Amino acid sequence: MAEGAIGVDLGGSHVMAAVVDEIGQISTRFEHDISDRTPSAVFAALTGVVKAAIDAAKHDVVGIGIGAPGNVDPVSGTIRFSPNFGWENVPLGERVKEAFPRYRVFVGNDARCATLGEYVHGVGQGTQEFSLLTLGTGIGGGVITGGNVALGYQMGAGEFGHHQIRPDTGFVCSCGKVGCFEAQASGTGLIRHAFRLAPSFPRSTLLDGPRERLGSKAIRKAAQAGIPHGVAAFNAFCDDLALGLANVIAFVNPEVIALGGGVSSAGDFLLDRVRPLVEARTTMVPRGTTKIVRATLGNDAGAVGAATAAMRGGLFAQAPPASSRDVSAA
Repeated sequence: MAEGAIGVDLGGSHVMAAVVDEIGQISTRFEHDISDRTPSAVFAALTGVVKAAIDAAKHDVVGIGIGAPGNVDPVSGTIRFSPNFGWENVPLGERVKEAFPRYRVFVGNDARCATLGEYVHGVGQGTQEFSLLTLGTGIGGGVITGGNVALGYQMGAGEFGHHQIRPDTGFVCSCGKVGCFEAQASGTGLIRHAFRLAPSFPRSTLLDGPRERLGSKAIRKAAQAGIPHGVAAFNAFCDDLALGLANVIAFVNPEVIALGGGVSSAGDFLLDRVRPLVEARTTMVPRGTTKIVRATLGNDAGAVGAATAAMRGGLFAQAPPASSRDVSAA
């Protein structure tokens, strides 16, 4: 029987467990909404969908991989800090291992799992140096270098969203700093640009509805339709996105940068504007050598990457020897 693993995408509002095979294909999935974010409630929801996935698996399940938001201890699978849940030092890996003692368990940061998934089974295949950025409410991401996911000294590598690109004039970020890449160039950033520019477009109807109901998709559609307010907001957003991407190229010099998340659904409308802006700001490597593309796995990247890590025994872009694939949580 072919091998597979359970890949879990643990988010602030829902948890999804999928049965993933060796080539990254999902055969079935189970989801559960999360309203109570206490560790016990989240653990109950997580174990429920994992059990359902194991029962439905047509593969020989060899492990359970979990992509979770926050800073994750590489040895124990403990969530050291998660702003999404308000957790500190929650032993998630240990508890999952106790609930499913037959299986090896991997717990890693969700964005780093998504990076592995996109690299091994998505648009990153065949590259040597690769970066993923997910553009949603915030900006997550990760870096592949030297055949593995870069984790950093304290598991903080790949937090592209929190380098400052507009420290003097930018928006206040959720982390408390001013002008973070995430504050300027996420879906939330696009909305903020629309509000900041509103006084210049007094006849615009883009902001006629309740403020809390305005989404980045509406602004992008307005830009595509040529509505001046939408065009101006989208252009300001693209300028900030390009500034951050040029910095990523300077930091890690990837062969490919893949853009995922909801904002990337703009496709060529986004990429055609951003690529020349990035090239204009690229100085220390030959211009045009970094490809900027849209990620292909979409919302499945995290679960696919977590399952891949469970099968490989860690965040290995190149599968290690079988003898080294023995982890309880990492």
